[in-house]
Order: sequence, then structure tokens, then C-alpha cells
Amino acid sequence: MEEGQEEATFVVEEVTQLVMEVIDSQLSGSNYQHSRINQWSSTIVEQSLNLLTKLGKPFKYIVNCVIMQKTGAGFHQASSCYWDNSTDGSCTVRWENKTMYCIVSIFALAT
Repeated sequence: MEEGQEEATFVVEEVTQLVMEVIDSQLSGSNYQHSRINQWSSTIVEQSLNLLTKLGKPFKYIVNCVIMQKTGAGFHQASSCYWDNSTDGSCTVRWENKTMYCIVSIFALAT
């Protein structure tokens, strides 16, 4: 793979690690608190976008964050995209502790 092509590749492992660190920094050691969900989810999305853009790759990003209390209820999420598989990419990062789930979906669209 050429160097320029490698720079323009969406690397799932790199993005997953980056987003997992953001989630950990916000939620690690916390219990579910309904009053803090808006703040947590906004911060996770904003920090993830900030770090993704600092990678300097030619992508437009979409970041979605869902935080859900663990109550035994089911949760299903589906996404579909019409894009170029050779240049665009996506990944979903799942994090949990004893009281909540956090699911972050990232979509990267080549510019």
C-alpha cells in the first residue's frame, strides 16, 4: 500500500482505541445518573470528533453516542450506509460498567 493511500485509510483499531480512551476518561468510575447523560454524551462526541480530526486524515466524520442505564431492557441499533467501501469506513465502540452501557458509532466519509 502506498504511503498516501495508507494515510487516507480508515483504521478501525486506531479509531476504536481513540474512542475507548475518550469514553473511559468520561465514564470510568461513574454510576448511571440521568441528570449527567446529556453532558457525558456531548463531551464524548465532541472529544472524539476533536481527536479524529487531529489524525489529519481526509474524512468527514459522523459520531453518535448512546448511553443507557443497565436495567435488563433490550437495546437494538442498526445502521446502513450507501458509500464507497474502498475509501469510507465505520466502527462501533461498546463500553460498559455495572450500571450503564455506552455505544459510540463512528462513520468516516472520504472528502
